This record gives sequence, structure tokens and C-alpha cells, in this order.
Amino acid sequence: MIQIGEKAPAILGVDQNGQEIKLEQYKGKKIVLYFYPKDSTPGCTAQACNLRDNYQDLRKEGYEVLGVSIDDEKSHLRFIEKNELPFTLIADTNKELVQKFGVYGEKKTFGRTYMGVFRTTFIINEDGVVERIISPKEVKTKTHSEQILND
Repeated sequence: MIQIGEKAPAILGVDQNGQEIKLEQYKGKKIVLYFYPKDSTPGCTAQACNLRDNYQDLRKEGYEVLGVSIDDEKSHLRFIEKNELPFTLIADTNKELVQKFGVYGEKKTFGRTYMGVFRTTFIINEDGVVERIISPKEVKTKTHSEQILND
């Protein structure tokens, strides 16, 4: 798992349009790199919409928002269109990024065990170094922007 003080990977993945997303594209900006389990589920939609509703405040503070799940590009496009999301979503279908960041593993829900993404947010500074991690137990989907802005 990538820890505070470590540099984020140079290549982050492919966005909803099939374009490669590289860390260097965001040089000089802070990045909110948030990992979420699945497009169009209640918690993930609440989190994305909270970030959407506070997007201008995040931008004013120098943040760029990038969401990551293991859903494919088509799923991301539908999620973006349905919820009018103004930010990029990375389609980590090969699970490369979620594994590098250590946010993919065994989960349990209602007695069922399965593999999935742990809802986690990494705040990356202007130099590409992780400066804060909001863990799965800490993320509040309905007020996530406030968590980021009011640190």
C-alpha cells in the first residue's frame, strides 16, 4: 500500500474516454484521488454527487478530483452522464491501481465474502507525493468534500 510521504505512480490509468491519465498532467495541482467500490450504487453516488456539488470549492483550493473504480469506461460514462459529474473517472479494470494503492481485498457483507475496492481517498500534493489518506472507516460519503477541505 502506498503510504503518506510516498510518490504516487506516474501512470494512473485510463479514463472514461480511453485516454491515459498521467500524474505529470496534474503537476502544480493537488489531487483528490478517491477510490470507490462501484458506479451507480447508493454510497458511491452520494460520494460522487457531494464532490460534484462542491467541485468549484475544491478547485478554488487547488484540487483536481479523480475517481477510481474497477468498472469499465462505458459504466463510467453512464455514471458521469447520469449524475453530471465534472471530473475524470479512471477505469481500473485490470485492478493495477487499486492493488498499488492497497485498496483492493477481501470484503464481507451480509455474511458473504468477496473481493472488492475499499472506499479510500488519497490527497496528493503538487509534487505528486501522498500527504493524507482518508481511510475506509473515515470516509463520509455525504460530506466527503468537507472532510477534504476542512482538514
